Amino acid sequence: MIAFTWVPLLMPFLAVPAARRAAALLAPRHAAWLLTVAALVLAASSTAALALLVVPGSTYLPAVAVLGDLVRPLAEGPPAVTVALASAATGLLLWRTAVLGAAIRRGRAELRRARAAAGDGGAELAVLRDELPDAYALPGRPGRIVVTTGMLRALEPAEREALFAHERAHLRGRHHVLLQAVELAALWHPALRALREPLGYALERTADEAAAAAVGDRRLAARAIGRAALATRGAPAPGATRPRAALAAAAGPVPRRVAALLGPARTGGAGPAPAGRLVAGALLVCLAVSGATAVGAADDLHTHIEIAQGEIPGR
Repeated sequence: MIAFTWVPLLMPFLAVPAARRAAALLAPRHAAWLLTVAALVLAASSTAALALLVVPGSTYLPAVAVLGDLVRPLAEGPPAVTVALASAATGLLLWRTAVLGAAIRRGRAELRRARAAAGDGGAELAVLRDELPDAYALPGRPGRIVVTTGMLRALEPAEREALFAHERAHLRGRHHVLLQAVELAALWHPALRALREPLGYALERTADEAAAAAVGDRRLAARAIGRAALATRGAPAPGATRPRAALAAAAGPVPRRVAALLGPARTGGAGPAPAGRLVAGALLVCLAVSGATAVGAADDLHTHIEIAQGEIPGR
């Protein structure tokens, strides 16, 4: 069982490069979902593997043995190694759980501050009197588009509409949910941090295309994003007003985004290239193996528990 648990723990180091490559070959919306699903599957599998490592070593504690009706500890190699692995896994689980809880509390506090700064008005658009140019989609019920007076002065009226369409696409697509899911998954496994940058890019590109469709002019959308980014260039970083969960039009690799908007739209009519299918297939294999080995390890653990309880003969 212990041998099985190493596969979900190590698989992210192989699956993450495949996910990044596959996402680069897909349309932005599909890439965002691919990265999110991959992050959640890999995080869940690796977390389950850590939890399964805790059980064999904990059965050497009398209280656990009594609670589980065990006549002997689980047979999982030398006791010293089993207990050491269980102790390390327990420490990692407790540490990452604390980090995850702190991140969730911090995120909620940031959203509360941002909503308070935006005011209680029911309008979709909230204008902040601030000379620093900024604009972002503020999650909530309902979500709101927050823009500063500095950003409004930096853009022409048509460009403002394109900017608002971009942020509106973030709200309607609930992109903050995907972003937060990957952010939290990255707290469970360090290899998953490499998925945050391509996900952010895919979400911004999805909103870029939605804005271009809304205003009916790809060049206008590109100009609005470029001018918004230039307005924020050299300005101090946003303070406590903008929460980290908020997506901003001027974020990410703006030159790449502008170049994509100035190029032809991806119709999605043609299927992925052979290389893309190969990479996507490799990623699916990685995810399937990671999940299957975690399930297999759980089933093997259940068998060992029955043996330790004396319900079936030992091996």
